[in-house]
Amino acid sequence: METELIVREQKRRVAELASLQHKDGSFRFRFQGSLMTDAFFIITCRALDMKTEEENIKLLVDSLKASQQKEGYWKAYQDEPNGHLSATIIAYTALLYSGYVNRSDENMKKAKSFIVTNGGISKAHFMIRWMLSVNGLYPWSKMIYVPMTFLLLPSFQPVNFFQFSAYARIHFIPMLLASNKKFTIKAKNKPNLSDLHIRNDEASPAIEYLEDERSPFSFVWKEMKRIGKWPSYLHQLGYYYAEKYILDRLEEDGTLYSYASATFFMIYGLLSLGYRKDSPVIQKAMSGLSALIDKTGTHAHLENSTSTVWDTALISYSLQEAGCLPSDDFISKSVDYLLKKQHTKLGDWHVHNKGTSPGGWGFSDINTNNPDNDDTSAALRALTRSAANNKVIHEAWQRGTNFLLSMQNKDGGWGAFEKNTDWELLQHVPIENAKDAAVDPSTPDLTGRVLEYLGNFAGLTENHPHLKDSVQWLLNNQEKDGSWYGRWGVCYIYGTWAAITGLRAAGLSKKHASIEKGVKWLKSIQRQDGGWGESCRSSEKRTFIALPFSTDSQTAWAIDALVAAGESKSEAVTKGLKFLLTANKNTLSSTYPTGIGLPGQFYIHYHSYSKIYPLLAISHYLQSLKNTHSV
Repeated sequence: METELIVREQKRRVAELASLQHKDGSFRFRFQGSLMTDAFFIITCRALDMKTEEENIKLLVDSLKASQQKEGYWKAYQDEPNGHLSATIIAYTALLYSGYVNRSDENMKKAKSFIVTNGGISKAHFMIRWMLSVNGLYPWSKMIYVPMTFLLLPSFQPVNFFQFSAYARIHFIPMLLASNKKFTIKAKNKPNLSDLHIRNDEASPAIEYLEDERSPFSFVWKEMKRIGKWPSYLHQLGYYYAEKYILDRLEEDGTLYSYASATFFMIYGLLSLGYRKDSPVIQKAMSGLSALIDKTGTHAHLENSTSTVWDTALISYSLQEAGCLPSDDFISKSVDYLLKKQHTKLGDWHVHNKGTSPGGWGFSDINTNNPDNDDTSAALRALTRSAANNKVIHEAWQRGTNFLLSMQNKDGGWGAFEKNTDWELLQHVPIENAKDAAVDPSTPDLTGRVLEYLGNFAGLTENHPHLKDSVQWLLNNQEKDGSWYGRWGVCYIYGTWAAITGLRAAGLSKKHASIEKGVKWLKSIQRQDGGWGESCRSSEKRTFIALPFSTDSQTAWAIDALVAAGESKSEAVTKGLKFLLTANKNTLSSTYPTGIGLPGQFYIHYHSYSKIYPLLAISHYLQSLKNTHSV
């Protein structure tokens, strides 16, 4: 393939990205997740009688109607074999509650038929059932009761709430407030969903599981029951603790941890404690949620959070990899923006990582509480070149690097938000997605990306203890077929890209058996059109499932991994580059969701990914050619 053509494409992509920068130095793209946030907003506005949000309600109603399939159901991703029951239930409910759609409409009849045929509301995800119950749309059933005194147990106890992941805690606490009190909001004009109540015994199998002595979680359940017998004043202290836990973690815009999902749960949790609908904290939360509605594009969408820090860090880094200099105006502005977003206060991560100073970065522009390792390494990549000649930037870079190193798990890998929150027992909590959300273990994608930063940007060598341990963790967690599983991207392509680039940055030879095995696997799944494509179903089945088309981001990940493994001149890379440079591709190549929030429930279309990762792959390919010629 002609190098000049690739160079022209690189320059075109650089110019396009640079032109999209905002005045404050940031890059802002839609973080498009589940329709759940759109539906929750409509339902909550109606429950709170928010007349000021009518225009937003109409916009989100139009979005829900547009995404309904001709069969009547909604999907979590385009190639999902059948409809998604939970998505269909909550979208159907929101449309009815909005008042703009009638249950007699043909599409609504089809949706109802799908819901009933697939078991009704009792088969929905527990978060959906909870939302319907607090709104009086579905009866509270035999829920698992967790005494709020559990929150009072200190972190040094063998069982305590900080063994759950940050993501689980920030969602579960407000959910527990409402579910323990069996709270139901009083509201007008609620739709009647009784025809969707096929059965209401969904919690009994979970309780039977917990009561079973053979259950790995039975001893924790016994501890919960023991705690439940503590004096009533201690239980009340538990409620006070929960309230304070929530209020202490509010962001400036009124959202909880900057997550829309947690903010919705918080609103109902606080209402269950006696807060009024018009209380300032609830009104500010609704204002924050309203501000998360992205109205650009054909249809509006309420983002679960913004992805501004993540996008800005990745774009600044990718532009620099393409040859842009720290002195370039758009690079220096992006670096200034990132410096302002570095965290300066202790968060929950400090519970398992005492003695470490703040220095990480979060995902969204409003996040000041919850840094994560992926965003931190991304921001540090963007800062590295500027830090070489600027003392202030270097100090921020050093704080961030120190923070990142301190977050390494005892097994050698890195998780997303916290350190050593990987108690395997919690994966057996009898609720959906416990394995994905209740814990925050080391993952190949996080470990690989941090390793790549430490090797290529922080100057650590393979003999450094941090690198030694993480390399060994990655080698131990390679799949039999040569791939690695990615938790936060779809999925095996993402994990394999992260692992190979990380291992190579750490100094592992391209001839190492693990690298060769990973390369062989990537080549084996390349599509006829030269690209790569993997279905979201891979995360549900925990095995690679191909798409019937290629995507830009997954193709770029595969190319980047192969280039890092010394395969720049291979036929696979040549064909992959041709796919990336092909115009007029299937629109799904750039719009298919290749990010993961919760497997089976929440998938993400990052609108930035089709611009960022192809540029990175192209730039690394061109760099590899220069390095070859210089040798």
